[in-house]
Amino acid sequence: MNIILVLIDSVNRNALSAYGGTEFATPNLQSFAKKAWRFDNHFVGSLPCMPARREIFAGFSGMQWRPWGPLEPFDLRLPKLLESAGYTTAIVTDHYHYWEESANGYIQSFQGAEFIRGHELDFWEPLVPEADLPQWVHNIEKWRPGYGHRYFSNVANFRDEADFFPAKVMTSASEWLAKPKTGKPFFLQVESFDVHEPFDVPEPYASMYGDGAARDRFTLWPPYQDAARQADFMSQASPEELAFVRSQYGAKLTMTDRWLGKLFTTLDELQLWDDTAVIVTTDHGHDLGERGGYGKQFPHFDSHANIPLLVWHPGLQAKNGGVIENLTSTVDLFASILAIAGVEPPRQTHSHSFLPLLKGETSNARNAVIYGTFGQGICCTDGEWTLIQPPDREKPLYAYSTMVPTTIEPQDKPVDHGRYIPGIDMPQWKIPISPDGPGDRRKLDSQPLLFNRRNDPGQSHDLWQDRPEERERMLRLMRQVIERYGAPAELFQRLGLD
Repeated sequence: MNIILVLIDSVNRNALSAYGGTEFATPNLQSFAKKAWRFDNHFVGSLPCMPARREIFAGFSGMQWRPWGPLEPFDLRLPKLLESAGYTTAIVTDHYHYWEESANGYIQSFQGAEFIRGHELDFWEPLVPEADLPQWVHNIEKWRPGYGHRYFSNVANFRDEADFFPAKVMTSASEWLAKPKTGKPFFLQVESFDVHEPFDVPEPYASMYGDGAARDRFTLWPPYQDAARQADFMSQASPEELAFVRSQYGAKLTMTDRWLGKLFTTLDELQLWDDTAVIVTTDHGHDLGERGGYGKQFPHFDSHANIPLLVWHPGLQAKNGGVIENLTSTVDLFASILAIAGVEPPRQTHSHSFLPLLKGETSNARNAVIYGTFGQGICCTDGEWTLIQPPDREKPLYAYSTMVPTTIEPQDKPVDHGRYIPGIDMPQWKIPISPDGPGDRRKLDSQPLLFNRRNDPGQSHDLWQDRPEERERMLRLMRQVIERYGAPAELFQRLGLD
């Protein structure tokens, strides 16, 4: 069985017509969804970009132990496991984080890699003179100093749609599929950094859902990593500017869908559907002003945490509508891809294969999933109820690693060493660090929240005080799942679960 994993960054589930969205056009994903299995309760795991990819590559839930960073020496690499099973492996991507020092070890596990340069803050082209920056770049610079200048320097020579990143990624992936290969099955990972910011698209997309010329008045890239700056932006942005940002997100989604269609057409032309499993998903969604904020920061509401997953398996074709209601998570892609390849997953994994769910087997289905960002709290859902549990930021926080990645900034305190992570027989550092990231400007991360997803899918009615029996049950359930995954003792103290 050949396997293609298509990872499209920052896709909101509710923006896809396959999930009932009506605001933006995504005809190719809609067409694919008609024959694929659609997972309705698929959730993020460790956030954001590289922590999510560590779950995919290594089947390891790392948010309890460490922030963003490279793969650990003990991490099992999915492409290497497939290579050992006789697969040809390759990746085509414009996700520039893979080439940063803080994300070492991911693409190096493939036999082949093609990288499309220039997205976001990729250090690709020389910086253009500030005098040459157009107004829309200055609008970005106001809220993200340096970001607009770097991005524009990379794309200043783009002239039409074919120059943009989704076109290059999907075209290159299609060309890879068409190249002569050995008789081995293949695993191809296709990653589009779009629909990620900045929401810069050419016409006709820029004016599909709004006025594309409004970029000279509004920003294409609202701030969110800096809580104070996001607060300033939200206090100054007009309803028209917020609507414009949303329209450009939708425009980029439609453009990415259009080029994804080229990849699907290549599968048609090469007659690959009969012996190729195709998985389409994302690493996380992206809030577009919901609850007064942008991005994918904690607290993780369903608006960016309940993500799309569409699966085509030629031996297990979708039936009865092809909808899977069982809980799955990003970390489950690891074991599922191995299962499709007929490879037994290693023992030291947090991953569950979703392949039995396609066969109607639910005896080993998850009863709950957890998700979150290191140092910033953890969420837990059993499908009906969701608990969002913030940390006590006054309590100690440690990162555990066999290395000291550049993303970890040690404090001026003693660093211990030992064996802390269950199942890992390698020395690890226990590094005291400050809380990861600023507090949420809306103060939504300072108190626990409890929602009933069935009765309140928009998660607008907090039931923490009103439903004490469900509150206590979900607290117990969260603790059980965290214990099953493994976590340091101080995490339970920080979350009030000790």
